[in-house]
Amino acid sequence: MTIIGMLHHRKDPETVIKAYAFAAVAEAEGANFFYFSPGEVNLVNRTIRGQVYEKGKWQTKIMPYPNVIYNAGSPEKLSKSKEIINQLRKDIPFTTYSIGNKWSVNRRLKEAKDFASYLIPTEVVKNSDHFMTFIAAFEKVVFKPIDGRKGKGIFFIIQEGNRFTVRGDGTYKSYTVAQLNAFIKQKLSQGTFIIQPYIQSVTKSGQVFDFRLHVQKNGKGEWVITTIYPRVAPKGSIIANINSGGYTNYLEPFLEQEFKDDAFNIKKKLEYFSLSLAKHLDELQMEKYGEVIDEIGIDIGMDQDQKLWIYEVNWRPGCPPAFYLELDVVKNTIQYAMYIANNQQAIKQKIREAKRRGAKKEQTTPIIAITGSAGKTTTKAFLSSILSKKWNVFESKDYWNTTEHTKQHAAEINSSHQAVVLEYGMAYPGVITEHCQIIQPNMSIVTNVGLAHVGNFNGDPRGVAKAKSELIHGMDQSGVLCLNRDNDNSRFLETENFKGKTITIGIKRHANYRAYDVKYTDQGMTFKMKLQNEEIELFIPIFGEHHVYNALSAIAIADHLGFSPMEIKTGLLFKKPPRRLTIYNCKDNITMIDDTVHSHPEGVRAALDVLKNLAKHRTIAIIGQMRELGDIREREYRKLGDYIEQQGIDILITYGFRTEEIGDQAERQGMPARNIYHFTDREKLHDLLSKLIKKDDTILIKGASKTNMFETVKFIDKKYS
Repeated sequence: MTIIGMLHHRKDPETVIKAYAFAAVAEAEGANFFYFSPGEVNLVNRTIRGQVYEKGKWQTKIMPYPNVIYNAGSPEKLSKSKEIINQLRKDIPFTTYSIGNKWSVNRRLKEAKDFASYLIPTEVVKNSDHFMTFIAAFEKVVFKPIDGRKGKGIFFIIQEGNRFTVRGDGTYKSYTVAQLNAFIKQKLSQGTFIIQPYIQSVTKSGQVFDFRLHVQKNGKGEWVITTIYPRVAPKGSIIANINSGGYTNYLEPFLEQEFKDDAFNIKKKLEYFSLSLAKHLDELQMEKYGEVIDEIGIDIGMDQDQKLWIYEVNWRPGCPPAFYLELDVVKNTIQYAMYIANNQQAIKQKIREAKRRGAKKEQTTPIIAITGSAGKTTTKAFLSSILSKKWNVFESKDYWNTTEHTKQHAAEINSSHQAVVLEYGMAYPGVITEHCQIIQPNMSIVTNVGLAHVGNFNGDPRGVAKAKSELIHGMDQSGVLCLNRDNDNSRFLETENFKGKTITIGIKRHANYRAYDVKYTDQGMTFKMKLQNEEIELFIPIFGEHHVYNALSAIAIADHLGFSPMEIKTGLLFKKPPRRLTIYNCKDNITMIDDTVHSHPEGVRAALDVLKNLAKHRTIAIIGQMRELGDIREREYRKLGDYIEQQGIDILITYGFRTEEIGDQAERQGMPARNIYHFTDREKLHDLLSKLIKKDDTILIKGASKTNMFETVKFIDKKYS
């Protein structure tokens, strides 16, 4: 006869309601059953002082080690007796093992990929700025404790213009930006919170609902559905959890009422999904830890397109209170415990097979190299941010793009990295070839071919294109190449003999990944595109249409690698590279735009576009010297003068060798001479700014690192902070 021991952190079975049900069902199934806590185990004698239910009450008896242990207590509380439990595990099979908290389950599913597309993008909130960036992208979000239970502490927050509605946990208020910031900071001071886009399932009457899928293993060791039922929130509430006032319903009548002709198909979809996910999680537990699980509760939502979304996966879910299924749950558990006790060899063989399958999963690590005259660092940051939503990513540092840096990266990349994202810079022919000899990419992005370093190629962009083409020749020839269709000079790239897959991005021309409805917002850019046959609106927390191109390149590669639209949308909320159109809000409503890393004609025009789009009053452009333009310098400076006058910039200040040519041309085109200044002395420039800058001005500082234009940023920030 099988002996089942029920392990719980509480000593008294009278305080554990389900203990009696387990004792009764075990007797009916022909098993001996006793209840115990870790403190009652005698490791020396291999006996346990247990509680046996006899003659209507719990009796204390010295019991031999059981054939199987049903571990029913809290993992956190049982962890205090870790040594005893570990010793028991060596000698006795357990029915199940913890799959971790909701956050770790989320991570596990992401890494395994099979069910990643059903996960709602979830991030641990680092600070209030992180929160504000996230809500700018999604507008409706859920903000909740990382280890919350029973629907407590959950907030639903909607952005409506410059105000935010906060609902949940007894709160229903409208907040300003400052008030919401204070609210988020106060919550973060109390613990760790996560944020998600709000995926809403709503009945015809406007009530929020979700589905609970309760699955278990039976007496044959097979996964079965215990029950599937909807949980409906009270009117006006966003929480369908029963402990928060929600109520349950029977599945089939609910589906018939809400979905009519689709009811049967949705029921089948829910059944298939519940069993598939349970088997998948069990496989992962065996593969990673050599353990099995026996029961999970899955909370899912369904959007207006009937797509399923995983809200949470719960280990040891509670029984549905309205359906009298407690005995069904207990019966499955007892029968499975008996199966575990009598089929250890078969279970161990299953675990060995799962581990073998896991070891065979071979995937070529994506090694992605990015080059181009502009946008390399931002594209790299976008792509790394997206990929890191599921993978451990090696990303080269902000501006580390020389061949010496690539040699360092080669020494640092290891088997733990699931993707590698690198920036390959060059100023002369042969440099990118050397990059590829050190680390050969299997995926490549050429952001554009422009005028950066064109002076080193006799002023001919075709020479720049030839040097950039070294990436195409040096990469894996069966790999993936991403090109910019809107960039005219990219037509000079040498793609004729490339045998891999080429994907294109664009805004103005037809491309595989094309953005449209590109707009400025208060915190960045929004745009729309078709992704996986659906229109999606995306947000990037950086200004400028040129950065939409950078985002598109990252989106194209991520989509090719199987990332879902929601993962991509979340990943675009990246950590912006420093000094790339960084906005400083100074006193007297003065706005400063810092773009002081690189400078070339295309980049200056892009920065001027941002200045013009952000400014509500007077615009001041401070433009530094552009190096390595060679013989085309004068021509390109004149073009910039034309563009500055066309854009209606109010004040132009140039700094550095021969940059007065920009101002001279702007004046020839009609810009008033009194609004044009030129300096080669930084102190004199700063003296002018002290007198010139007024309330409500928007100021652009654009220049390369070598011209030290960041000194002017620091000067303005100090004077007007």
